[in-house]
Amino acid sequence: MPRVRVPATSANLGPGYDAFGLALALYNEFTAEPARDWSVSVEGEGAGELREDAGNQVVMAMRRAFAEAGVVTAARVRCVNAIPVGRGLGSSSAAVVGGLMLGNAIAGGGLTPQRLLELATELEGHPDNAAAALLGGFVVSWADDTQRAVRIEPTGGVAAVIAVGDTALPTATARAVLPAEVPHADAAFNVGRAALLAVGLATGDATLVRPGLEDRIHERFRAAVIGDLAEVRAALVDAGAEGAVLSGAGPSVVGIVLDADDGAALARARSVAERAERTLARSRGRSRVLAAGIDRTGARVTDS
Repeated sequence: MPRVRVPATSANLGPGYDAFGLALALYNEFTAEPARDWSVSVEGEGAGELREDAGNQVVMAMRRAFAEAGVVTAARVRCVNAIPVGRGLGSSSAAVVGGLMLGNAIAGGGLTPQRLLELATELEGHPDNAAAALLGGFVVSWADDTQRAVRIEPTGGVAAVIAVGDTALPTATARAVLPAEVPHADAAFNVGRAALLAVGLATGDATLVRPGLEDRIHERFRAAVIGDLAEVRAALVDAGAEGAVLSGAGPSVVGIVLDADDGAALARARSVAERAERTLARSRGRSRVLAAGIDRTGARVTDS
């Protein structure tokens, strides 16, 4: 019986709107075995909230993989989730990637990594979270004749501090507040900042990461539906993060922490999370601040 472990992801990362993604060491695990009829069980995050029938995202992705392979079957699916649902941490992409990889494993493993990315983007609508979940690490995605993605391996240690939103925010709601066009000056600003962030993460240079996390094309508009964005960002930075941005569409806010290696970065992130949690619990009522390392491997299939 195949088991798939899929990491959480933080997309956009400030100026990298719909292009940047970072895989985090916080995981959903999915198992499945062929059965006469579809059935789903959900444990952990989303239990009692996510669908437990053929409308579950994992099932829909499995069925897409089966269709691609020409396989007709149903399955018994188990989801053990640690990724908060609807909080901007890639829970939807984790379900899609997990379902595609489960379906591919049961169907014989004929789908290439490139085809998995294409199918995940087809189901998700954009590639940033899905690419990071599949590849791990820091990922840049784009489209030409098809969907593309490249992983940039950070040379130093990277970790994240996540101020989890207390309530879910649908991506469609967060996208609805964005303007159809942005000024040329703001687009140019974001191009420069995105380049700084990519170089800073690749080289471990915090002096580039700090300005590289600045954005002008989506966060200020989304602040209208995430009322405490400025305060949460300030709390994470004051606690020691290099900078802080909306995670995906929000409402979670993620702070980036760098150090000599991943272990040192995670240890520092835990200290930042403790300080930030005390501040945010008093001032904003945000009840969860998590520290997570970077996931450098991406989604993986094993035998359970």
